[in-house]
Amino acid sequence: MRIAVLDQEKCQIKKCSYECINFCPRVRAGDETIIKGEDGKPIISEDLCVGCNICVRKCPFDAISIINLPEELGEEAIHRYGKNGFALYRLPIPGNKGVTGILGPNGIGKTTAAKILTGKIKPNLGSNKNQSWEEIADNFAGSALQQHFKNLEEDDIKVSLKPQYIDEIPNSYDGKVKNLLKKFDESERLDDIIKKIGIDHITNRNIGAISGGELQRVAIAGCLSRDADLYILDEITPYLDIYQRINVSRVIQKLSEEKPILIIEHDLAILDLLADSIHLSYGEPSVYGIISQPKGTRRGINQYLTGFLPDENLRIREESIEFEKGVSKEPTGNKLLEFPSVKKCYERFEMEIDGGNLYKGETIGVVGPNAIGKSTMMKMFAGKVKPTIGEINLDIKISYKPQYLETSYKGSVESFLRDVTSKNILEKSYYKTRILEPLSIKNLLNLKIKDLSGGELQRVAIASCLSRDADLYILDEPSAHLDVEQRTMATKTIRGVTSDSDKTSMIVDHDIYMIDLLSDRIMVFEGDPSSYGVARGPFKMRGGMNLFLKNLGITFRRDEDSNRPRINKEGSKLDREQKKVGEYYYNYN
Repeated sequence: MRIAVLDQEKCQIKKCSYECINFCPRVRAGDETIIKGEDGKPIISEDLCVGCNICVRKCPFDAISIINLPEELGEEAIHRYGKNGFALYRLPIPGNKGVTGILGPNGIGKTTAAKILTGKIKPNLGSNKNQSWEEIADNFAGSALQQHFKNLEEDDIKVSLKPQYIDEIPNSYDGKVKNLLKKFDESERLDDIIKKIGIDHITNRNIGAISGGELQRVAIAGCLSRDADLYILDEITPYLDIYQRINVSRVIQKLSEEKPILIIEHDLAILDLLADSIHLSYGEPSVYGIISQPKGTRRGINQYLTGFLPDENLRIREESIEFEKGVSKEPTGNKLLEFPSVKKCYERFEMEIDGGNLYKGETIGVVGPNAIGKSTMMKMFAGKVKPTIGEINLDIKISYKPQYLETSYKGSVESFLRDVTSKNILEKSYYKTRILEPLSIKNLLNLKIKDLSGGELQRVAIASCLSRDADLYILDEPSAHLDVEQRTMATKTIRGVTSDSDKTSMIVDHDIYMIDLLSDRIMVFEGDPSSYGVARGPFKMRGGMNLFLKNLGITFRRDEDSNRPRINKEGSKLDREQKKVGEYYYNYN
């Protein structure tokens, strides 16, 4: 089975000469394998295409994909976004109760699957015609999904969805948080949820005046307070710190004892903690996606990290994602700088930094709650904010990626990168292999900065930071909006630039997996969020993470097969043992 997909955004017919049509051997032989559509863009006949991929190679904008798939997969087609559009195969199957997870890259159909299960998208089963609900239900004969779609047809099921993109909420509602949440309160759970996820202090604020993390928790509270038969949460961790992620997870776990919950998530530690089983989604972003059969959570995540699915006899990634065993590292490079103890005071918030040293070739992880001063510290190191008491004069070159990304640049990604570096850097082979390729920037070069998605903009921001000639690279929350694959490649890119060039980097992030993969040493923030914060360290990983996790009240262990961090179940034997001996980070024996 062959599918041909045209990326409508990348296809720029005014800037090309229809190379896809002119170089197609079947067109030259007289067939109408590729024709011009009504909008002037090419339409590719999958029946006539011979899969030579000449059109793929000749397209100047990398807008065409020709993929060969197993023929039997065609019987499992769920939805196709029009002629030469994205194709989704198979659906996740929620249980009667408990949490079912979905893990996979961005642009692979996870959100589409969620919308199909809610009834927001009526699946066309891969065809170009509308399907009746009866035809859709019959397509899943013998599975739990058959009854699910019958219930959707008869309006006999209620699904509560927390959408992926929460930024649109203030655009559709203007009023106080409590009034918005009251519209969703159908279960008498709302007051308890509000308290447990920590938004009781913002209920009298206007929805447009709260932060991204507060808005995320409002969206979660609204979803979980409805009286539904199925709850679907599309990414719960963006904008949340690790403390907030754990609190939200506890609320979800409690509800899952009674109701089925489907969760899409990129934070592997949280997904591992929450899910009873998971589906892996794989394929090619923006081209096609396949959702696997359900797997045990530990086994499924480990298969995803190795990149090989034994049940499907399929490799989904060339290289595995590997974690080192828990070791504390000593700095091995020369000292880059020594920074003093300083203090910054605002009207309602103050923070201070203990003095310390940074060494060449090392990466420093920075962890702690939101609103405790992490970004303020990064800005002080970058020279964007001056301390109130003390002085930081760093006589070095610094490159800084802020937490919140600007989209005001009017040009393309290519012109932006040339502006922040040197004009000819994009032609350098080392730059292509070290930054452009691992961060998947090449296919974004012709796009406008203002048109990028959150994940695309994040990758460009990381690339621009690492492109500058600097002694110290500061990156504030580089994992935001990135999927697991992209976080891994960003991690490798940051470490590569840091160690290979004998540079130093400081990384603020809430993803424990990314901090674990990246960090040689760690700085820990303590205090009272929105009131007072103090930065301590840098510590060796073992001591720093023990301090951080003790404040959080959770313990981690290493997975026996993959060495990845895993959160111990609260109150479990291992959790109690590690807390007793003060080893919160990993179980050192």
